[in-house]
Amino acid sequence: MPRTKKYSEAEVIEKAMNLFWRNGYETTSMQMLENEMGINKFSIYSSFGNKNGLFLESIKCYRQKLDGLIGKLKATEYGVDGIKEYFYDFVEFSKGDQNGKGCLINNTANEIREDADEQIKIALSNFPKQVREIFAGILRQDKNKDKETIERQADFLIISMFGLSSATRVFKKSQIDNFIENTFKNL
Repeated sequence: MPRTKKYSEAEVIEKAMNLFWRNGYETTSMQMLENEMGINKFSIYSSFGNKNGLFLESIKCYRQKLDGLIGKLKATEYGVDGIKEYFYDFVEFSKGDQNGKGCLINNTANEIREDADEQIKIALSNFPKQVREIFAGILRQDKNKDKETIERQADFLIISMFGLSSATRVFKKSQIDNFIENTFKNL
C-alpha cells in the first residue's frame, strides 16, 4: 500500500524555491533541501525525482508568484511608462524578505554551469523570452517606431531587467532608481 504524504507539496516547493532563491541552484545541497523543506530525501526523490525536478517545480512556483506583475504588465495601457512601472514593481518584488534576493531566474542563470540539465536551461530561458515579447508588444503600441527599433529596444529592456535584478541585491534604492530612470530616458 502506498504511503500517504504527510506534507503539502505546494508548501515544500515554496520552501525549496526560497532556498534556491537565497543560495542558488549549485550551492543548494540535498541536505539543505531536506532541512529546509522538513521532509526526508526519500520523500523528495519520491515526489520530485531529483534536485533538478524539484528546481523545475520551484521555477513554476516562482513564475506563479510573478503572475500578478506579468498580468499588470500585459494589461498596461501606458506604453513605455507601463514597462517602467514593471521595473519598479519588480524591484519591490525582488526584495522578498528584505534581504534583496534579486530574481531566481537571473540568479540561477548567472551561476549555472554549461553542462547543466537541458530542461533547466530551457526553463531559465523561457521566462526572459516571454517578458521580452511582452515588452516588444507594448513598444509596438507606438506607431512611430519601426520594427527594427522595437526589436532593439525590447532587447535593451530585457538585458536592463537582468542587470536590474542583480543590482537589487547590492545597490541602494537611490542607485536603483537612477538606473531605472536612465534606462527609460531615451525610449
